[in-house]
Amino acid sequence: MEESRGETPGGISESAARAARDLRVVVGRVRRRAKEVSGNDELTPSQTSVVSRLARAGAASASGLAAAEGVRPQSMAAILAALDERGLIRRRPDPDDGRRQLVSLSEAGRELHQGGRQAREEWLTRSLQDLYTESERRTINEALALLERLTNP
Repeated sequence: MEESRGETPGGISESAARAARDLRVVVGRVRRRAKEVSGNDELTPSQTSVVSRLARAGAASASGLAAAEGVRPQSMAAILAALDERGLIRRRPDPDDGRRQLVSLSEAGRELHQGGRQAREEWLTRSLQDLYTESERRTINEALALLERLTNP
């Protein structure tokens, strides 16, 4: 079968390959910039992920967090120890299983998460307002609607 013009050897169009590459690069840059703005630079990506998960879930066991994050229980123990040392989590006995503890965000952890989230949202909103015209923002919104398909397998 002859390779058609504008396609890679795997049958993927050059435009799809370029879009995938460029999207990864741009998303990575936006994430790094948002992290800088949020003030959560002191947390590792794994710690940030656990703080975000606890903010959504409320409370979880260490083993549940390890499974959800796709890490070994020993790795989760180290992540939780670092968060505990900074006063960002609290632990309490599981009312349904006394052998287990539930982990949740402390007030400081909630404040860190909310403050970072608010700072990221304000930065992104202001940037979209200042850097793009109304027409460009409509185009961005249309592109985001198309990209949403990536999240729905």
